[in-house]
Amino acid sequence: MANFFLDNEDIQFLFSHIDVSELARLQEGGFVHASADTCDHAPISVADAVDNYRRILEIVGDLAGNTFAPRAEQVDREGNQLNEDGTVTLHPLVADNIRRLAQADLMGFTLPHRYGGLNCPNLVYSMAIEMVSRADASLMNIFGLQGIAETIAAFASDEIKDEYLPRFARGEVTGAMVLTEPDAGSDLQAVRLRATQSADGDWRLHGVKRFITNGCGEVLLTLARSEPEMSDGRGLSLFISERNERIRVRHLENKLGIHGSPTCELVYDDAPAQLIGERQRGLVTYVMALMNGARVGIAAQSLGIAEAAYRVARTYAHTRKQFGGPIERLPAVAEMVIDMKIEIEAARALIYETSRVCDLENTNLRVLEFGGV
Repeated sequence: MANFFLDNEDIQFLFSHIDVSELARLQEGGFVHASADTCDHAPISVADAVDNYRRILEIVGDLAGNTFAPRAEQVDREGNQLNEDGTVTLHPLVADNIRRLAQADLMGFTLPHRYGGLNCPNLVYSMAIEMVSRADASLMNIFGLQGIAETIAAFASDEIKDEYLPRFARGEVTGAMVLTEPDAGSDLQAVRLRATQSADGDWRLHGVKRFITNGCGEVLLTLARSEPEMSDGRGLSLFISERNERIRVRHLENKLGIHGSPTCELVYDDAPAQLIGERQRGLVTYVMALMNGARVGIAAQSLGIAEAAYRVARTYAHTRKQFGGPIERLPAVAEMVIDMKIEIEAARALIYETSRVCDLENTNLRVLEFGGV
């Protein structure tokens, strides 16, 4: 039985030596939620918040080590199923993993308390992503898409926030960022999926999206061209849709790995949608903010995969016998294993420091704009 937090001395060292107390103080904004009795699980002090973060990481570590990791190979071999009606049935173990994360209240990791979230700093979230990724990289592709909810929290109207964010926090829905198209991969300015508005103000989406991670999720943030007269990024807006019969999965990509995470081709057939924020800011403001957060998440995912690979290599070097002893005693092999450990610890320090700086920026901007609440 392994706990991926408690068996990693480097993560525990960094958690203890990074100034998590400062992040907690800024993140909780004076602990008004606890003092106002608006949330029964909000921390009441800096010490309480830091202790809560550690407990959360221990829970993630336990799930990762004792539930997700033993299932990962079976999930990757069997994958998910595309149905004739354009829906996707997740592998039963993937569905159960998501259910367990929801039961542990981990699907609203960074969402504010008022929506039922844990309100954790991104530093703690990066630590959690690393542990989940070490267990099953494909599961992180779903767990790590909580940036969808963060984008809604940052830019959507209060009505949309109240409608969707509590459901994210409860784990009732998962999301997808629906950006790329057959002819618009990295060049998102070339997106052509159309967004049209009726006389009564309702929006409809029509077109095709491809290579969409968790495109079968219930809540889709879709980048679409709302200004047909503009051919560049200024003509793009961001929309939110809930899965319905007018959005279907046409194809699941046959990938080299991470088969537990469905990568979908989506067809929109005049699907109803709601505008996020303002028109024409979809790419330049909203998607760029979403992708900046995703870059840190992908770095943490890569770190988790590297940690898993290193531990397999270390175990092999210890158990493989040649020339009268384990090959870890051979200088060339020992040097490779030590180099792996050093590079992983250096990467971890860099990623965690980046996450800390992002937390400082985000919380200070919130204080400037909203007074810290």
